[in-house]
Amino acid sequence: MKKRVAIFISGGGSNMVRLVEDMADPDHPATPVLVLANDADAGGLAKAADMGVPTAVVDHRPFKGDRRSFEDAIQSELDKVQPDLLCLAGFMRVLTEGFVAPWDGRMLNIHPSLLPKYKGLHTHARALEAGDHEHGCTVHLVTPALDDGPILGQARVPVQPGDTADTLAARVLEQEHRLYPAVLRRFAAGETAPLYL
Repeated sequence: MKKRVAIFISGGGSNMVRLVEDMADPDHPATPVLVLANDADAGGLAKAADMGVPTAVVDHRPFKGDRRSFEDAIQSELDKVQPDLLCLAGFMRVLTEGFVAPWDGRMLNIHPSLLPKYKGLHTHARALEAGDHEHGCTVHLVTPALDDGPILGQARVPVQPGDTADTLAARVLEQEHRLYPAVLRRFAAGETAPLYL
């Protein structure tokens, strides 16, 4: 039986699109059951709907200062579709331990750095400031600690002379679009050994 996948987004959802496109393969071990955004204006919602995936919005703003109620509202949407796995794909909200713990071992995230380097934001600028010769992206299991879970896959890109944060980000994003679908496909089939591209 295919694993049921819910994908969380905050913006345009390019990684979400690649995940859904890959899951369209009849031989894929997973199927998308929901794309959830924390912003009704997230561009990825229309893309998901166009691909036939149900969508939901749980706007974080009315819950200001009450993350538990925000997360309870997210869980309420998940309860309707009963996913087996969660994929964070550009979801720009930090989830609390109370939400993460019940999903232990079943929630994936993609981060634009070679973890454990550069947890958090502004990863491309930080790699350039450090004079790194390579950069990349990581898919990992989500734990209560930010960007800290077991690594499921990484893809590397060289840092080129004259790179800016934007040019580096664009090359890393290309690798994200390769890595995340490949890792999800393997993970849904029970393969947890890290994949290196």
